[in-house]
Amino acid sequence: MADPRAANAVVGVNTPTTARSGVTGFRWLWPSGRQRILELLFLLPAVAFLLVFFGYPIVENVVMAFQHYTTATFFTGHAPWAGLANYRAVLRSNVFSEAARNTLLFTVGSIAGQFTIGLALAVYFQRKFPLSGLLRSLLLLPWLIPLLAATTVWRWMLDQDNGVLNRLLADVHLVGSRPGSHPGWLTNPSLALLSVILVNIWIGIPFNATILYGGLRDIPEHLYEAAALDGATGWRAFRYITWPLLRPVVNVVLVLGVVYTLKVIDIILGLTGGGPANATQTIATQSYHLSFVEFDFGQGAAAANILIVISLAFAVLYLRANRRAVTA
Repeated sequence: MADPRAANAVVGVNTPTTARSGVTGFRWLWPSGRQRILELLFLLPAVAFLLVFFGYPIVENVVMAFQHYTTATFFTGHAPWAGLANYRAVLRSNVFSEAARNTLLFTVGSIAGQFTIGLALAVYFQRKFPLSGLLRSLLLLPWLIPLLAATTVWRWMLDQDNGVLNRLLADVHLVGSRPGSHPGWLTNPSLALLSVILVNIWIGIPFNATILYGGLRDIPEHLYEAAALDGATGWRAFRYITWPLLRPVVNVVLVLGVVYTLKVIDIILGLTGGGPANATQTIATQSYHLSFVEFDFGQGAAAANILIVISLAFAVLYLRANRRAVTA
């Protein structure tokens, strides 16, 4: 007796297995497959943008940190391999230890001030009162003003001889009336870092207040009403309702705030330039100074890569610790 499968093969009749494999091979022609391809095509511009403007600079910066890359390289195209010499030079420099300490103080002080004041304003603006919408809009002004313009105004306000702050303090007899007796907010090594931190807090408050206010608005109102029936109001309501439900937003605010503050350079350069006597020098400004003042791009890239590693380490450790605290 003849084999039916052989007959089917001769006349071109597909068996169920063959039919299924053929359909599977052309699954991308199905409506769902075409939709998937269309979605990927829409993602291509964003992926290309990230690769060109973020991926390539990061890779180039990592490679540059292992080379003797100077201004001569732009003309000759020759950048000798340096290995870890650039990292050793940066870490052993006299400026790096002070820059690392200033970076830590600047970041902790800025984040503590921005987050505390931003959270207080977010909680305050939850209440309904006249002109609350207008005041929330005005709160965004420090965030919207160009940083160069903001630092220029603050530098004038904090000027030792003709600044508004010293004149105000002299009028209320908190400092001497003679210009020489005024505190040098930006010229005194003991006050310069504090002044820069205060200016950065002023600039960062709107971001913290806006994000935290949005998180507070997402908390259901009936939870507070139920808590009030049990006598949990005020601080107890904030501790047991507001703060636990706001923690995901707090995580975003703190991580973004720390990463942004670590790389702040424009505010410091606009106010003090890293001085006086490196009192406001941070790792970010040191990287700028090495690259665009001394034109040692290899060491500048090494300092920038150290800063990137610190940012990534903080983000990973903080998010991991917070995840364990939530699941505990």
